[in-house]
Amino acid sequence: MKSSLHFLSFLFLASSVCAQPSPQSKKITETFYPELDIEVNTPAFAKKKGFTNHEEMMAFLKVLSEKHPEKMSFKIIGQSQKGKDIPMVMLKAKSAETDKIKIWMQGGLHGNEPASTETMLYLIEQLCTNPALESKLDEIELAIVPMANIDGYEKQDRYSANGLDLNRDQTKLAAPETNFLKKAFSEFGAEVAVDFHEYKPYRKDYAMLGEFGIAGYFDAMLLYSGNLNVPQNLRDFTEKTFIEDTRAVLAKNNFSYHDYFSSGDYHGEVHLNQGSNNARSSATNVALTNTISALIEIRGVDLGRTSFKRRINCGYLIAMSFIQSAIENKRELRSQLIEATKSTHIAVIKSKKSVKEMPVKFIDIGSSSIIELTIPVHNANEMMATFTRTRPSAYLIQKDQTEVVEKLKTLGLTIEQLASSKELKVEVYTVTEFEREPEKYEGVNRQNVQTTTELKTIVFEAGTYVLYTNQARANLAIEILEPETTNSMVSFSVIETELNQTLPYYRSLAPITID
Repeated sequence: MKSSLHFLSFLFLASSVCAQPSPQSKKITETFYPELDIEVNTPAFAKKKGFTNHEEMMAFLKVLSEKHPEKMSFKIIGQSQKGKDIPMVMLKAKSAETDKIKIWMQGGLHGNEPASTETMLYLIEQLCTNPALESKLDEIELAIVPMANIDGYEKQDRYSANGLDLNRDQTKLAAPETNFLKKAFSEFGAEVAVDFHEYKPYRKDYAMLGEFGIAGYFDAMLLYSGNLNVPQNLRDFTEKTFIEDTRAVLAKNNFSYHDYFSSGDYHGEVHLNQGSNNARSSATNVALTNTISALIEIRGVDLGRTSFKRRINCGYLIAMSFIQSAIENKRELRSQLIEATKSTHIAVIKSKKSVKEMPVKFIDIGSSSIIELTIPVHNANEMMATFTRTRPSAYLIQKDQTEVVEKLKTLGLTIEQLASSKELKVEVYTVTEFEREPEKYEGVNRQNVQTTTELKTIVFEAGTYVLYTNQARANLAIEILEPETTNSMVSFSVIETELNQTLPYYRSLAPITID
């Protein structure tokens, strides 16, 4: 009880103030996270407290683009729910190299993670003004959205104005910001994508561990997808090249790091969930489009401006590591992306994580020292398939499912239509088990279903939508359309159903043509 009360007092302080003194002791900060003596020329550092707001960011980008028009420009990709412009910065030098590697980076998807946005602004400023980095833009074309969730950011709140978590909205696309971001991402055609976040080191789950609770230790945590619908070669190349290079950069610069994990209560015990396989969040969602994808978590939520330059520099080094890895491995990168697109692996509908006890470092709050605890870890980077289906050659979608089709197009999937009516043998989904959850999750009552598939001959009208699975982003379609996946459009009630109903789309195992 003493431990929990002591720790919860920290949590109350953190949640009751905004950009104010953090729950972290001065001793812990000075021992493990000393501030860096570096110059950061972003708007936040022109004032004594707070972070760069939207107005300051727009003025900052305008000045940089006017000073460096040969390198930088920006455009508005949409508006927040409160009507504020969402800028996307483009960095690209005019050079002889025309086949540049396309890299996407974003920050501020969660509004209470300020170092993610500040890191993006610092990166933009450095690429524009630092002569030592000038050659980088000869090799790459970089798109950056520095403040993705403007309304949340302006009040330092995780959620968008309609209460949605934008990093849980990547398949149902319920928030306007998600749609603008996905459209811009799809049109850009990234080969590498990195989403910058911050994580919360002082968590309620940690209150029961140690005499006075524990805190997260690592400067940075690295998240890359273990989803089995991401081709194996792409998962391996992401981890063994881009992530491994990042680990080396962090170690060289004396930053601590670990694969990303969060904590959870499992029957009264604290367990860790490491990695991700959820298509509703960015790291996996983007990886399913056959793109090198990672989500970076810097230690910082609720810490205000404590060690702020350190956090920004940590994120900056990671961003530059991904840029350098892309440049150095351009030929292999392209080869791996082509191989991934050609993959015809089986469609994985459900899978489970490996679970084993592992030693993990934390900070013991009572002693202000590093401790190592052995904790059960559910590892999404070691998944095992538990339910699969044969990969279809195409999905056919009924003409009246325009909302579904528009969401698929927003996610970058190519949809065609039958030119005339056609008789086809397809698999039909029938709902054999059904549950609608009574409590809303992210604004919807989720549907849990089990279906059977039966081969039937059906006459499809002209105009029926056809989504072929030999396209680059087809693995995302599997996660969205197979109804039993946890992030499908059925699961998120985009497609509503009931027990014994057939679904308004079908699987074709045989090749089909639209004409």
